Amino acid sequence: MLLPCVEIATAMLVALLLATAVHGQEYPQRPIRLVTSEPGGSTDFVARIVAQGIMTPMGQPVIVDNRGGGGSISGEIVTHAAPDGYTVLVTGSSFWGAPLFRKTTYDPVRGFTPISFLVNSPNVLVVYPGLPVKTVKDLIDLAKSRPGQLNYGSSSVGSSVHLAGELFKAMAGVDIVHVPYKGSGPSFIGLISGQVQMMWGTAPSSAAHIKSGKLRALAVSTARQSAVYPELPTVAATVPGYESGGATAMFAPPKTPAAIVGRIHREIVQMFNQPGMKEKFLGLGSEVVASSPEQLGASVKADMARLGKVIKDAGLNVD
Repeated sequence: MLLPCVEIATAMLVALLLATAVHGQEYPQRPIRLVTSEPGGSTDFVARIVAQGIMTPMGQPVIVDNRGGGGSISGEIVTHAAPDGYTVLVTGSSFWGAPLFRKTTYDPVRGFTPISFLVNSPNVLVVYPGLPVKTVKDLIDLAKSRPGQLNYGSSSVGSSVHLAGELFKAMAGVDIVHVPYKGSGPSFIGLISGQVQMMWGTAPSSAAHIKSGKLRALAVSTARQSAVYPELPTVAATVPGYESGGATAMFAPPKTPAAIVGRIHREIVQMFNQPGMKEKFLGLGSEVVASSPEQLGASVKADMARLGKVIKDAGLNVD
């Protein structure tokens, strides 16, 4: 009788070990880190909402890790991270636009695994309230009467708001000076204090300052009027053909397994489909876009080609 008992006990132990091994292969088994930009910017807002939204279904804490450098530092961290799904990147479109302006330590196409677009946001042309302008035409007329005397701020060189300003400068034929700051928060402080006179702020970051009257909004940068700011005209209504904007997306390190990418993507889609979630983002100045990983990858390549052509054709003078 002893031998069968031992065999049964051994079989049970083997089964338990096998179950443990399989369980250990499940994802995730420890906290997930979302590496993103500096605190206070629109990308940070999105990262925090996403982290909170996927934490419960993922069954693990999702921690937001803020880094400065306009996306370059966070991009470098994630491109060299282990492809195990525990370190992912939440970043704005300046992440794949920056290499068009300067040498970066990462390749936005080959150095990452796309997961999903998260949201799209228009840039908003905002000005210091003391500036005597109320329309885009007013701003252009003032800039032409004071060449080289008006400044525009941005969160960093190569960001979507920087490109928006350079594009306006070229297409409107005005001489305005770029002043780069180290992050979205400092750039808004510079504008509110009057250190610079204008900025193409992202909609989420600009919303509170516009509502409080600390900044005056003139127009949105999208080709058509935006659902985020339906009361604002487009810059294109005064400067035909003008268009710029920002997107926020999520990436994993290169060679991250498809099963892990699929799990994260599935939770993002389910989060965005929760009641009131789209309205919540709209209130923050963003429109939800939950794309497939393949759509994100293709869009990044197409966007880099389009922006590269804009920069070349417009002869943009970038720092």
